[in-house]
Amino acid sequence: MPIPVLTFFNNKGGVGKTSLVYHLAWMLSDLGYRVLACDLDPQANLTAAFLDELFLEKLWGDKATHASAKTIMQCVQPLMRVHDLQSPQIAEIAPTLRLIPGDLALAGFEDTLSVEWPIALGSTDLYRAFRVLTAFSTVMQDGAKEMDASIILADVGPNLGAINRSALIATDYIIVPLGADLFSLQGLRNLGPTLNKWRNDWNQRKEHWKEPEFPLPNGDMKPVGYVVQQHGVRLDRPVKAYDKWVNRMPAEYARNLLDDHEGPYAENPAADKKNALATVKHYRSLVPMAQEARKPIFHLKPADGAIGAHATAASSASLDFKILAKTIIDRIGIGEVF
Repeated sequence: MPIPVLTFFNNKGGVGKTSLVYHLAWMLSDLGYRVLACDLDPQANLTAAFLDELFLEKLWGDKATHASAKTIMQCVQPLMRVHDLQSPQIAEIAPTLRLIPGDLALAGFEDTLSVEWPIALGSTDLYRAFRVLTAFSTVMQDGAKEMDASIILADVGPNLGAINRSALIATDYIIVPLGADLFSLQGLRNLGPTLNKWRNDWNQRKEHWKEPEFPLPNGDMKPVGYVVQQHGVRLDRPVKAYDKWVNRMPAEYARNLLDDHEGPYAENPAADKKNALATVKHYRSLVPMAQEARKPIFHLKPADGAIGAHATAASSASLDFKILAKTIIDRIGIGEVF
């Protein structure tokens, strides 16, 4: 059975998406789940959160060999020539947490994906077209099998291009991180129709290849819910300005992601028990501390500088992310860890 893939996606950047993936990967691991994180964003910010610069310099400088594809790009790059995929050599972050590192060079795979998309509906040999289009799915499932993962968490960039389309083909569940602004609202309006189109287009391609020669992902892209990043206090943006946009999120999410145009809709995310997963705090003072220590904010200790109010905030973050992680697990039905 394929391991479930949960992707965090919004075509609006700056909504705390990568930080959310990073902290949830750690929290799920802390709760006993075996987690494989995969960085499918060409900016590779998730990879930079997990790995230090010295490691990254060596990682990105190495040339892949037959058995040492250490980044997502090194895994898929042979497809840009005449070779097949390479299995990932996943990075161990913790005993129950692994990473398929991202790669700044991944942007170069975009053209290959774009070329093969229409070919998958052609009348010639379809093997290569589907091998390319499902490359991310194959790499993630191979990595998950290697570590006996319970779940795969994927981070993607904030765009609607061919790389993200291929990433979403590999996706079973989607969580949408949102900010409190007009841009996030517009992002929801773009995201819903795009996901519907990609889902339908992929189903059409799967039906076109009547006898596939290797397993194809379902591409369900099922929306699980949304997470709102809590605003900070800014003199130039009064609280009312944030509430104006946040309170419209429940209706926009339901209309655009769930095709629910009748309602009734919750008045705000706090009242949206159906689709709102959480409101995530900024934890502004803890972020640089956690980045320097290269650990999630809820792992910060007095030795890292988390004393007094910082220690209290770190403890609060632990509870918040634990509740969010358990909510997600319950919604996608992975089950308890024994």
